[in-house]
Amino acid sequence: MSRYIYGIHPALEALRATPGQIERVVLAEGPQRGPLAEIRESARKLGLPTETLPRQKLAQLAGGGVHQGVVLRLAEFSYSDLDRIIERAQAAGPEGLVLMLDGIEDPHNFGALVRSANAMGAQGVVIGKDRAAGVTPTVVKASAGAIAHVPIARVTNLARALGHLKDAGLWAVGADMSGDRLPEQVDLRGPSVLVIGSEGGGIRRIVLEACDFRVRIPMAGEVSSLNASVAGALLLYEATRQRRASKGESSR
Repeated sequence: MSRYIYGIHPALEALRATPGQIERVVLAEGPQRGPLAEIRESARKLGLPTETLPRQKLAQLAGGGVHQGVVLRLAEFSYSDLDRIIERAQAAGPEGLVLMLDGIEDPHNFGALVRSANAMGAQGVVIGKDRAAGVTPTVVKASAGAIAHVPIARVTNLARALGHLKDAGLWAVGADMSGDRLPEQVDLRGPSVLVIGSEGGGIRRIVLEACDFRVRIPMAGEVSSLNASVAGALLLYEATRQRRASKGESSR
């Protein structure tokens, strides 16, 4: 079963990082300039089949999304093994950082969280198979191409996966509105797995109970909670901030 990703930036990232997953490059009819010309040339050098179609046809392939004149047909997404993510985190030593998502169903939030994980240097993302969004073209688009750089493991039992990560030496920190600590009150300078739940239900009890720490993000405004992707980005940044500060690096 094939899938499609669309948009200039995701296409360029896929051509650069995972060309082996690309089955065909589809460009809009008409002159190709700038990034589109770069995409065509990259496809030519990689020996990838390329075709041109009317923009209306590209819109159909992209499911109505903003394709910017390019759609890539990819093989089915290949999820990572949890063991691979654990190995990457262990190899990073004190910089080990994994993001676990419990019940994120919105593909835009999922893609944004993968993008944040990549930006903050996480070695992987772990999601559940049930009641959660998988990798779709919308997720790829929302990640701005970060999907090509971050291993994503899809597991049957998140609580068990969290146990494996803890056995591997990572501390588990869950974002919870009733958490007893603030993010800056937890030492995130060592190997850590950050757990983010859904907006509606948060982290499920069985997963939350497996966390070593529960942190809440303080709110000063009238809104009682943050979007999951925003909460995840803030917690990822706090881990990075602490690590940079411990090295005497500027947080700018």
